[in-house]
Amino acid sequence: MKDIFERLRKGETIPADDPEGYKMREASYATKKLLVRLNDSSDPAEVRKLLGQITGTTIDDSTALFTPIYINYGKHTRIGKNVFINFGCTLLDLGGITIEDDVLIGPNVSLLSEGHPVSPDERHSLEVGHIYIKHNVWIGAGATVLSGVTIGENSVIATGAVVTKDVPDNVIVAGIPAKVIREIST
Repeated sequence: MKDIFERLRKGETIPADDPEGYKMREASYATKKLLVRLNDSSDPAEVRKLLGQITGTTIDDSTALFTPIYINYGKHTRIGKNVFINFGCTLLDLGGITIEDDVLIGPNVSLLSEGHPVSPDERHSLEVGHIYIKHNVWIGAGATVLSGVTIGENSVIATGAVVTKDVPDNVIVAGIPAKVIREIST
């Protein structure tokens, strides 16, 4: 059996009784220790350094993060250059989250690459799907992006939208579930 984190990155559903399930909780507690320090810091360089430790990557100096932020794992998140993440965002990244360059993320946005099956018999299993946020996207305050969604380049996610399906390039989406309301001329 492959490592649980490898299986998650490949999009496999993890059953509730998976023998490696405990590893997800242990990793989450280790991330929480770093998050406490990160969310207590007002020094942008320290925030980037701690976020880099959480993600296992280098966070570019052009990226800014206003705390608090909530992350359950971190190692499956990739953040590009010149990214801005506002207060109160939640990243559940066991399924993977990629944020390309020049992305703006408003306050209280939730990027949820994880979920559960609808079937009551399987509900405690974990389903995952990679979230991919392409170059120059703007996600408005309080929006939620669900697992498996790709948001196209230059697109805007309206405040409070719930994105359940892929978003094309150069559009504005709004509503629950989010739908294209207009194109953006480039």
